[in-house]
Formats: sequence, C-alpha cells, structure tokens
Amino acid sequence: MGEVAEIVVAALLVGSGVVVLMAALGLWRLGDFFLRMHAPALASTLAAWIVALASVVHFSSQGEGLNLHAWLIIIVMSITAPVTTIVLARAALFRRRQAGDRVPPPLERRS
Repeated sequence: MGEVAEIVVAALLVGSGVVVLMAALGLWRLGDFFLRMHAPALASTLAAWIVALASVVHFSSQGEGLNLHAWLIIIVMSITAPVTTIVLARAALFRRRQAGDRVPPPLERRS
C-alpha cells in the first residue's frame, strides 16, 4: 500500500474517533434521555461512514481497482440506525406516559 493511502486511511480513522468522542461528550453533557439519543445516533452513523471510506481506500489501494464491498455494510447500517432510534424514542415515550410523567399527548387522527 502506498504511503499516501496509509496517511489518508490513518487520517480518516482518527477523524472517526474524534466524531465518536464528540458523541460521548454529548452523552455526558446532555441530561435527558430524549436529548441524549441524538448525539450517538447521528455521530455513530457519520463515524461509520468515515470508517467505511477508510476501508474502501485501504482495500482499493492494495488490489486492482476500486473495492466497494464496505459500502454494502454502511448502507444497511444507515437504514437501520434511524429506525432503531425511532423505536427507542417511542418506547421511552410510552414508558413515561405509563408512569404518569408530563409528556406531550399522543397525536390524534384528524379526518
């Protein structure tokens, strides 16, 4: 692997680590569950995209041509991460309603 490709891969992986560190700081600073869920949901997806890009650069520089197998993993993760976040938020909202906490009322269907 070329020296330039190694530098690019290292920079991408360090950048991904910085993004995850910022997500961890968001978890530490934000007080409520609903606020805390934004930091890791958004940052983990961005960090995973950066790691996938580093993987593409690494394996493409070793082989013959462009290697895009890592994009399949990241595309599936990008579809499932927001769905998981929505399900967690709805479960937490349901539990708070059951406990009698003051939360926004459910949306009513309008005809």
